[in-house]
Amino acid sequence: MKSPIKSLAAALCLSIGALSPVAMAAASLDELMKEVREGRAAEAREAAQREADFKAARAEQTNMLRKAEAELAAAEADSARLSSEFDANETSISQQNALLRQREGNLGELFGVTRQVAGDTANNIEQSIISAQLPGRTAFLRDLAGAKTLPSIVELERLWFDIQNEMTQSGKVVKYDGKLVAANGESLPAKITRVGPFAASSDGQFLIYQSSLEALSVLPKQGMLSAFKGSVESVETATDGYIRGVVDPGRGVIFGLYSQRPDFWERIDQGEAVGYVIILVGLAGVLCWIWQVIYLIGVRARVSAQLKNLDAPKDDNPLGRVMLAFRGDKNNIEEEFDVAELRISEAEAREIPKLERFQSFLRLGVAAGPLLGLIGTVIGMIVTFQAITESGSSDPKLMAQGIGQAMIATVLGLGIAIPLLFGNSVLQSMSRGLVQMLDEQANGMLAESIERSRGA
Repeated sequence: MKSPIKSLAAALCLSIGALSPVAMAAASLDELMKEVREGRAAEAREAAQREADFKAARAEQTNMLRKAEAELAAAEADSARLSSEFDANETSISQQNALLRQREGNLGELFGVTRQVAGDTANNIEQSIISAQLPGRTAFLRDLAGAKTLPSIVELERLWFDIQNEMTQSGKVVKYDGKLVAANGESLPAKITRVGPFAASSDGQFLIYQSSLEALSVLPKQGMLSAFKGSVESVETATDGYIRGVVDPGRGVIFGLYSQRPDFWERIDQGEAVGYVIILVGLAGVLCWIWQVIYLIGVRARVSAQLKNLDAPKDDNPLGRVMLAFRGDKNNIEEEFDVAELRISEAEAREIPKLERFQSFLRLGVAAGPLLGLIGTVIGMIVTFQAITESGSSDPKLMAQGIGQAMIATVLGLGIAIPLLFGNSVLQSMSRGLVQMLDEQANGMLAESIERSRGA
């Protein structure tokens, strides 16, 4: 049986062994007690150190808190001070603005007028032909128009100078060596003649101003402007004196619109197939009219010659042939009056178709011209409605082709009908005069024959 001391020692060894590996190495109870005491002392020292560290950290945190609170108080004080200064500054700014507006007086209105004038002048100069010769004039004016401060005396003087310079250049005819922008964008040297801001030309061709490039270019289509080429060349070659020339009050706008006008053949081409048919009918009518007029003039001349010599009828004119038919080949007076009258009527019937030739065709042309024009009008309106349907809008540019075709066809139809109407009237008058002359002479010959037979 073990002693109680040894049992207690064993229990202590087990409990201490679980806490410290060193205690398991103790050889006796004294060493074990010593080690336990040393362990407790170390733990006490460690706890004291931890407590000291905690207290030191707490003091440090307390100092940091106090410092943060002090900084917060200082920031709040600065915020209050800055807010007060901001309010004071706002009040001062309002007072200064009111004082500025009060002291500006009429200068404020002058500032507004100056900006407006600068903007308007910049727009005019930007679209002016003069800028091709004197580029780079709009930058200052644009800056002045968008300025937020009062202009200085120097800026006002420069604004006045730009306006005066534009006015002065507007009254000059200038010849200078410049550059033209070609269709491919290439700049080509050229001798340019400028008539104020209204017209510019080079080598007899009208020029148009490209504001985006600040350069001139030849109008891509001279069109109807080619009729003024002579006056343009006279202005280009003149050295002094007064020369009749062509200018554009719209500063290039009218030239551009005028150059787009179609010429005679382009207008005819707008009528398309119907227009050509109308022209063909008109030309045929004109040729027939000219042929018949020449024929009737010749017939009238030969008939007039025959009237001067009725005793010797000739077969080269209608009157001579009628007289030959009445008198017979041997110039014997016909004894039977009924037979003579029939022969005269027969001879006149043979002559009348030649005298009234082509009149029925001209009447047909007079009637057919407006009808063909109406066909072209209907086709043009169909094209117009088709363009509206396809685009879904009534843009005048899309409708222009169809309406132009319709109007040109109508004009062409009336254009051939009216001249053919007058021409047919002329032919009728000339042929009617000749037929009346034949009737008069035939009736006269028949009356003379009856008088002779009664006298016999």
